[in-house]
This record gives sequence, structure tokens and C-alpha cells, in this order.
Amino acid sequence: MNIEELIAIQEEIRKERAQKPKQIRCCTASGCISGGAENVKKSLNEAIKEAHLDEEVEVRSVGCMGICGKGPSMEIDPETTLYHNVSPEHTPAIIASLNQTNTTENLPEKGDLNHPFFTYQRLIVRENSGKIDPESIDDYIAEGGYQQLHHALLEMTPKDVIQEVITSGLRGRGGGGYPTGVKWSTVSKMPTQQKYVICNADEGDPGAFMDRAVLESDPHRILEGMAIAGYAVGANHGYIYIRAEYTLAIQRLEKAIQQAKRYGLIGSQIFDFPFDFKIDIRIGAKAFICGEETALIASLEGKRGTPRPRPPYPAIAGLKGEPTLINNVETYANIVPIIREGGDWYASIGGKNSKGTKVFALAGKVENNGLIEVPMGISLRTIVEEMGGGVGGQGMVKAVQMGGPSGGCIPNHLLDTPVEYDSLQKLDTIMGSGGMIVMDQNTSMVEIARFYMDFCKEESCGKCIPCRAGTVQLSDLLTKFINHQANEQDLDKLEVLSQMIKETSLCGLGNTAPNPVLSTLHYFREEYLSLVQSTSGQKNEC
Repeated sequence: MNIEELIAIQEEIRKERAQKPKQIRCCTASGCISGGAENVKKSLNEAIKEAHLDEEVEVRSVGCMGICGKGPSMEIDPETTLYHNVSPEHTPAIIASLNQTNTTENLPEKGDLNHPFFTYQRLIVRENSGKIDPESIDDYIAEGGYQQLHHALLEMTPKDVIQEVITSGLRGRGGGGYPTGVKWSTVSKMPTQQKYVICNADEGDPGAFMDRAVLESDPHRILEGMAIAGYAVGANHGYIYIRAEYTLAIQRLEKAIQQAKRYGLIGSQIFDFPFDFKIDIRIGAKAFICGEETALIASLEGKRGTPRPRPPYPAIAGLKGEPTLINNVETYANIVPIIREGGDWYASIGGKNSKGTKVFALAGKVENNGLIEVPMGISLRTIVEEMGGGVGGQGMVKAVQMGGPSGGCIPNHLLDTPVEYDSLQKLDTIMGSGGMIVMDQNTSMVEIARFYMDFCKEESCGKCIPCRAGTVQLSDLLTKFINHQANEQDLDKLEVLSQMIKETSLCGLGNTAPNPVLSTLHYFREEYLSLVQSTSGQKNEC
């Protein structure tokens, strides 16, 4: 494969699409599939055949369209007509509407692309999602796929690539927010011959589905980003570590790797350039702790997935003791547009110390839930109340939980906070990988704290005592409050124990496990006090 062949495929696919004036894009990400998207697509093809529109209309499977709570979704081009909650019963009317013979009866809910849910978004990571067939390498190439890998290999040095990533200001999207270019530079400077690149796709936060959707919708984007990273740091072997629950993402990744190998875009002498890069998939056994990079490496090596003390960091001594670059799915998905448009372009988007966009899984008590990608610096209120539509009815947004079990709960009066690493850290929470769960006025914040503590308790690897024993004790204390058995001294115990666990645990799981407790104690202390026993032994009324 050479650049001329890539461009030839690109032009051929575009010509084929132009032959059919109508394109119907059906979401076949896992959320829509669970709602019957495959039957919808089958029914659409049958209706097209019956209407003798085979030469005019093409039905294509595409990835996530974002508005996941209203799936199955589909869009008709060139009119850009969006439909939600589509069922097979709707398809005859949809096809009839293409001939303008039926424009109202039995049509599904029509989406509004001018709604803030869509207009506030800026798609960089997800620019191909909902547009291309994730199981077709030709579709990816038609959108310029693998051209930036060619550009990096034949027109840039590894230092040039790293400098563009540094200039972009991209920070790791897995939760830590470490500068991506600095990490790449560290790995590249290591003198050893063998280095590795790892994609951390072990997304385990409750309510988070960003990485899964990206992998299901645009798997070649990750492969190309990893290959560019391998060239930049001097690695010839990459691994994608993905949790076993993501069956569709695994299937599409496996197919993407096979296709890329067949086209010579992964493997030996890529683009006839002296650069080899192969990618293997490793499936994790659903352990949340393996999202921590040293535990992930241990699991990759066939060991029990437990963290180890750092330093040395994986960039110095990682997989098999060799320098290892670890980034998450969203981080690698940003690489192709950074190389294509330049680091300065990327740095012009977002806030002062938080560049680019961020993908969030907007879920919970909110009208419009799904996947969004917004510029850094946008306010939480804009996301929740305008894009998400609020909680609906007479309800009120009480809090937003960010960062999964490692994050905190942000109360309504602080929702004007910009979504940036530093501003969120000031609220004692983190951006995390991108989970964003909205809670209404009926939500018990004490029960929310216990939910996340129970999660951490179950997922603790047990290697260090503060996390292993401390999470159990915190869970028991929270249960005392919920059962109206706690006293005011237990409030002090909650805070002291939480701080001890944060400061003495071995890894990030234990260091951040108390965050939901501390944030709810800080902003919703009255809820804890309302559950405390009175001095007479009677329960206080809420």
C-alpha cells in the first residue's frame, strides 16, 4: 500500500456513494443494537426493495450518533433528517417519505440537529462516528484514514511528531491529565531497543461508555494513532488491553486489525518505510483495578493484576521491564487530527491549561443522555441544563457526579464551573475518563457515597491495607448513617478515615476512593446530620 493507492480508494468510495443520491445511516453501536437497530436496518432494506429504490437509496451501518438514550437512531442524507426511537414498523413510512408520498403518518420521532445537544459539540475524537461503517477500512480511508500515518513516516521525524503533540497541549484523557507529549518524549529518550505501546481500553467507571463507543464507531482511528505513537517513541509492538464486556468493540477491533494487516498498514515495512508495527489485543477479566497502568502491565504479563509502587514509571520500566507508553483510547484518537491540522490548531481549542475537546458520557436523571464531545472550558451548567435538557418536569438538578468512583459530587450552585482539569481539581473532584452522572432533588447523596464506596470495596485488589480494610470500614460507617444508627462522632470518623486512606494507599484506586465521601460531606453535610441519632436515641427527622 502506498499513498497513491490510499487516495485511489478514497476517490473510488466517494464515487460509489455519489451514484446513490440518498444515504440512510443507521447507528449500529451497542446501545442502538440493544434496541433493535439490526432489525431496523434489515426492514429498511426490505422496504427499499419493495419500493424499487435500490438504485437510489443506500442503507449503511455506522457508529454511535451520540443521542444514545433515544436509540435506535438513523439519519437520511443529504437532507440531514434525523430520527430517534426507530422500529421496523416505521420503515415503510420512512421510505415512502423519500418519494414524498407519506410525510407524516407512522414516522418515528424526528430529531432536531439545531438542539443545543448537537450545536454545542465540536467533534474531533468523534469526527467519523455516525458517518463511517466501523467494519469497513475503505470507509475509513475515504475520510482520509491512514494518510497521517503516511505523513508522519515519510515527512516527519519522530522528534517532529512528539513536538506537535507537545505543542497541542494534549493531556492524557484517562483521568490523570498528564501531558501526553512529555510522556512520549520520556519513552522516546530511553536507549533500549525494545519498547512497547499500550492502549488502555479497560474502561470500568460506572456510567462511563466513552471509550467503548469510540472503539465500536472508529476502530481504525485508534490503530492509526497507536502506529504514529510507535513511530514517535521507537516501539514496534502495540497492545490494546480491553475489558471482556466490550464484545462488539473487540469484534470490530479484531476485524480492523485484520484489514489493516491485509492492506499493509499494520505489520512490516509500512508504506515501504523501515518501520514495523504490529498490534495485538489482550482481553481483561473485568477487574477495575487493571485500569491502573502498573496493574494493567502485570495482567498483560500473565500475573495477578495488582499495582506496584512507582517509580520506576512504565515510561522507564514497563511491560517486561522495557520502556512502555500507555495512553487511553481517547488520547490516541486525538493524534490523527493533531498531525493533520498541527499542534497549534489543537491548542487554540479549549482553555488555558486544558486544550482540545473532551468526550463525556452524559447519564443519570437528565432528559438527553448519550455521548457528547465539547470544547474544554464549557460550563457544567451548559452541558447539563442546555445540552442535556435538565432533569425534566418540575425537577431540579441537585448535583453532578464526575470522575466515577475516583471523582466527587458537584452541587447545583457550582455548575457554572468550567470543565477544565484545574478548575475541577479546586472542587476536590477530577475529570476522570469522562463519566458525568446527573442527580435530581430526590437523590440521597449519602446513598450515592455508599454506592461508590461499595464499588471500590469490591474492586480493591487487597494488596495494601489502607484500601483493603479502609474501604470496608467506610462502607460500614455509611451504612450506619443510612440506617439511622450513626452519631456525630461518626462524622469525624468518616473524615479522618477518608484522609488516611487517601494519603497511605498504594495506588490511585485507594488514593481517590474516598472522594465521593469527602465531596458529599463537604457540600451535603446536612444530609448526613439529618440521619444522625438524636441524644435521646430517637432518629432525627429529615
